[in-house]
Amino acid sequence: MEKWQLKGNYFEACNCETACPCVFLSAPTDGECTALVAWHIEQGSFGEVKVDGLNVALAVHSPGHMAKVKWKVALYLDEKADEAQRGALTQIFAGQAGGHPAMLASHIGEVIGVKTAPMTFEASGRKRSLRMGNIAEATIENIDGQGGADVTISNHPLCIAPGHDAVAARSTEVRYEDHGLSWKFSEKNGFHSPFNYQGA
Repeated sequence: MEKWQLKGNYFEACNCETACPCVFLSAPTDGECTALVAWHIEQGSFGEVKVDGLNVALAVHSPGHMAKVKWKVALYLDEKADEAQRGALTQIFAGQAGGHPAMLASHIGEVIGVKTAPMTFEASGRKRSLRMGNIAEATIENIDGQGGADVTISNHPLCIAPGHDAVAARSTEVRYEDHGLSWKFSEKNGFHSPFNYQGA
């Protein structure tokens, strides 16, 4: 198995109220969870293959309690990736290369598609946004804590980025349409944080 490592920025927007109860292993706000999650890779490699500057995203549908039911997901790879990079990222985010993504993959019951798409991730001040061509777009903004400081959540059990606090945010717009799934909402939950994954 190839040695690999990725680090960068994690992004999430879902239909739960802020802050999403799923991260505390509670049921989703509306009985099911629909989410766009994405990783902007600042630095990364899979063996000799470099993946710096690329993006990966998942569209996730959980028909109930996320820790108790299997998820339906679609995987999206940055269209800027070449064949070797696509292969590397698919192995990592499909859970085939070990590390934290393998734990996430254990929750998946059905992969409804894998495709490339134009992907843009932007981070500006308290805002984060993701756009995937005509398929999806999402923008979140940090919520204000005491004194205007960020609200952070540490060590929550349904953790995407171990070792990093999740910054709580709220969406201004989330839209997704592909693979027979369609959702659009705003003023719902968002999270972002650094991430650092490795395997082998």
